[in-house]
Amino acid sequence: MAQVAAPGPSVLDALSLLAEVGDELVVRTVRDTHLALLDRTPAGRVHRGVATAVYRGLTGGLGGASRALDRVAATGVGPRLEADPRGRFVSAAVNGLIGDRLLRERPQLAIPMAVRLHGADVEPDASSLVEAFPEATGRLVVFLHGLCENEAYWRRHRDRTGTTYAEMLAERGWTPLMLRANTGLPLRENGAALTALMQRVVEAWPVPVTRIALVGHSLGGLVVRAAGAVASEVEEPWSGRVTDVVTLGTPHLGAPIAWGIGHGSRGLQALQETAAFGRVLDWRSRGVHDLVAGLAEDVPPLPHARYHLVAATLTRSRRHPVGSLVGDLLVRPQSAYGRSRGRTLFPDADVLHVGRTDHFGLLNHPEVHAALQRWLA
Repeated sequence: MAQVAAPGPSVLDALSLLAEVGDELVVRTVRDTHLALLDRTPAGRVHRGVATAVYRGLTGGLGGASRALDRVAATGVGPRLEADPRGRFVSAAVNGLIGDRLLRERPQLAIPMAVRLHGADVEPDASSLVEAFPEATGRLVVFLHGLCENEAYWRRHRDRTGTTYAEMLAERGWTPLMLRANTGLPLRENGAALTALMQRVVEAWPVPVTRIALVGHSLGGLVVRAAGAVASEVEEPWSGRVTDVVTLGTPHLGAPIAWGIGHGSRGLQALQETAAFGRVLDWRSRGVHDLVAGLAEDVPPLPHARYHLVAATLTRSRRHPVGSLVGDLLVRPQSAYGRSRGRTLFPDADVLHVGRTDHFGLLNHPEVHAALQRWLA
């Protein structure tokens, strides 16, 4: 069968995680802040014992609820998260925020790197790929989403253009592959997973693969770059067929919001009263941590591929002071182009600026549609 009918995580697994997170991020944050404030006054110390007992009871109750839900979920009952688009949305968001922790502590909730079709994984073997892609061509265009997203994000703004990047390129002889990943994992770990997956896909593809184009939105562009840098011992590595790499709003040199979160967490932990809030920010995944610096010169571009870099700004011009400062709200144009203070990561790349839109406006934008038609002709 082309699509895997694995049970996957249930809603009960998600509720168990919610109880655990509610304890660690809400109850314990309130407790630590409250007790720190009580310690500031002589009268407060008198009430500390009562407050501690109350918080201990809340923690015990949530912990017990989480364990009980885990026991029931282990029996296999309950609706599956993957059965509903809203469940898949929640799963992608949680994986982006704490996906590395999920892989260690709750692997049933961790998303594996996979080819996706109609809301299900496609096994990268010959029979499954033939069934899933009966009209396969030798030109593959691979789409990888950004942080906390899933493959459904590539359909955003379809009402604006009447089509999607994948549909448009399929009409031009490309076969689109929509991937889904745990975006909370470190960039290089996801890059290795992408390389392993694509090698299997290329070797089992129904027809000989002659050309591969990689399209990444936001963090997805960094994972694509990390995959291209993975050393391979096979005789014909998949990366040797990559002719084009397209990144949309990718923070090649880091994202200001991730940098701000990191500095904010350290600042909050400087005071006893706010230390708990700093720990909340430090719950962020390695994937979010990696957005602080992006990927620099130690991950060079593929020498045989053409790079196409797209940046967006809220202003019409990227040179406008506001546009240069805030970019698309998440990524500045200098980072999206890999250029800063005399260094250029992609000296021969094609660049496109899309004005008056935000980070997610780059998904199915008319100007990007036109550019893809030129670049992937």
